[in-house]
Amino acid sequence: MTQPNRRHFLQVTAAAVGAGLVPAAGLRAGRRAGSYPAGAPTARGASPKPLRLGLIVSVGQNPDLAIAKVHDLGLPTAQVLLDDFQPEMVTRLRKALDSYNVEATSLVVGGPGSEVYDFYQGPLTCGLVPRQYRAARLDRIKKASEFAKQCGIPAVQTHCGFIPENPNDILYREVVLAIREAASVCKSHGQNFRCETGQETPITLIRAIKDVGLDNIGVNFDLANLILYGNGNPVDAIELFGPYVQGIHAKDGLFPTDPKELGKEVPIGQGKVDFQRIIQRLKELNYQGAVTIEREISGPQQVEDVKAAKAYLEKLIG
Repeated sequence: MTQPNRRHFLQVTAAAVGAGLVPAAGLRAGRRAGSYPAGAPTARGASPKPLRLGLIVSVGQNPDLAIAKVHDLGLPTAQVLLDDFQPEMVTRLRKALDSYNVEATSLVVGGPGSEVYDFYQGPLTCGLVPRQYRAARLDRIKKASEFAKQCGIPAVQTHCGFIPENPNDILYREVVLAIREAASVCKSHGQNFRCETGQETPITLIRAIKDVGLDNIGVNFDLANLILYGNGNPVDAIELFGPYVQGIHAKDGLFPTDPKELGKEVPIGQGKVDFQRIIQRLKELNYQGAVTIEREISGPQQVEDVKAAKAYLEKLIG
């Protein structure tokens, strides 16, 4: 996600969490073109449907209410944002999931500490790049991974921050080590670790992934973020990211017009993302993961935009 209202938006949406961990071998194979390789078991033990839709949501303190909304929107999967990793939340999430039959495809992690999504404060506050926040954020990722293991969620994902373009920059090397530490913990739990795209150019993120050198690390390909951050076009970027795509954020946006601020996120179909070409390319790559809708507003309009996005994407997916 990108905008400063991300937590407010997510707190008013729904969430779900899976049960029954995908085998680690399946996760490693799934590093190419999706979280699950063709024919591998899902968290529910059945073969996955290609390009199944979902919603990124926060459970807050009421997982039943949250997941009911996912169900009511007719979406079979969700990416889950959660800050409460207490053992009792595992039981509550699993119960909600079982009740509404929603698959959690990843656990989304952010913070702790301030995260400002712009071009000036962003490099100083986002992800694992800022030294003053790095240790606490690594600790949170580790706790999230353990929680995800208990819940049967097959992946943990986060924004790693504005990774430096220069691979000789000492900060670049530090971030690579931090990502390796996070991904290693996830690997020990049989999970993928996903870096969300947008805050750096595609080649910079791929360089970092290769330098980390683990087989369970990939990307959550946010289609709009490359545009919002002015770092490229997703139609071009998919040619680079293709082998590493484990998740998708279906989101739309416009390029920045103010060099201090990100571009504007807009409803799907009103921005610069060419969804028709992206979906076709995902099919050609045999992507087997979820296409997770993200709309960074709250209230009734957010629900209407998600419904419209669902109808729009269903026509393209077929």
